[in-house]
Amino acid sequence: MSLGVFAQSQPLTLGVELELQIVNSDDYDLAPVSADLLRLMEKRSIPGDVKPEITSSMIELSTGVCAGFGQVVSELGQIRDALVDCAETLDVMLCGGGTHPFQHWTRRRIFETPRFHELSSLYGYLSKQFTVFGQHVHIGCPSADEALVLLHGMSRFIPHLIALAASSPFVQGEDTGFDSARLNSVFAFPLSGRAPFVQTWSDFEVFFNKMTRTGVVSGMKDFYWDIRPKPEFGTIEVRVLDTPLTIEKAAALAGFIQCLGQWLTREKPFKLSEDDYLPYTFNRFQACRFGLDGTFVDPETGEHRVLRDDLIRVLSRLDSHAGDLHAEGALQYLRREINGLGNDAAWLRQVEDEQHLLPEMVRRAAMRWHGR
Repeated sequence: MSLGVFAQSQPLTLGVELELQIVNSDDYDLAPVSADLLRLMEKRSIPGDVKPEITSSMIELSTGVCAGFGQVVSELGQIRDALVDCAETLDVMLCGGGTHPFQHWTRRRIFETPRFHELSSLYGYLSKQFTVFGQHVHIGCPSADEALVLLHGMSRFIPHLIALAASSPFVQGEDTGFDSARLNSVFAFPLSGRAPFVQTWSDFEVFFNKMTRTGVVSGMKDFYWDIRPKPEFGTIEVRVLDTPLTIEKAAALAGFIQCLGQWLTREKPFKLSEDDYLPYTFNRFQACRFGLDGTFVDPETGEHRVLRDDLIRVLSRLDSHAGDLHAEGALQYLRREINGLGNDAAWLRQVEDEQHLLPEMVRRAAMRWHGR
């Protein structure tokens, strides 16, 4: 199978995808009603799209191609409002968060599509355990080679993005001790992790052709990498974010990624090297386990820094780019979180500490997603 032509796209444009929990409005467990919700949404006019996900208690929304932070906020708001209206017709609620805190994977149902049943046949119980919820951000790239360069530059900041977005501390009724337990489910898949260190599309095609000859993959969708190129869209897709608890946080993360993209492409602050990936798995684990308090090992100097401190330093370098991109609000939002309570995992733990009742925590998280 050929990769095809890398599509043309406007540099640094954004597209956001969010996987959402559908929960009952009585016990706040997951509700397997995505087919009903999708039928209601067919009658609504929205700027993006809604689609099913692998199990029937999930739904995915996506924006259109957005110029920047402001448009992402607007489109997410319109889609959220339509989804909430339809959900309330079904007497269910929608919720952010990377994991549902007390659902049991054995009760999940695979959504009725050939691809989802094919994945279920291949991956067994992992398919139902993949009832986890992430945010994916596409960023436009003017050429295939530039996409790969941006992918490897952005990979340095994977732990920063994980720590900021982490919202999955609870799994099957227990506090896992991780800020992002969701990514442990992703890492179980055989083609997860990082992309190969190649910086030209011709070299990437060589790699892809070798992989397809083995029969292990048939297309880019088979790679569950932290960041992967999407040639049909002319983008790279950042895939490590837990779904935030609000659309404002989701838009802020997209704005941050856009600012990072402009900084990396304009200023080229780092010389790319395969050695950049030496501390990659350690840094990623630290971000998943400890969130903003995790350790970040600088791949260039070997210096150890706290992710919270390094994020403050990175954000200061992005201020001028945020001005160019009208994304000041995105960086302000993230600064308030970093200097305040912290990420969404911290908020969820705070509610659980106060209430000692996971369904009440889900109810409050759902109220936040509904904008109340």
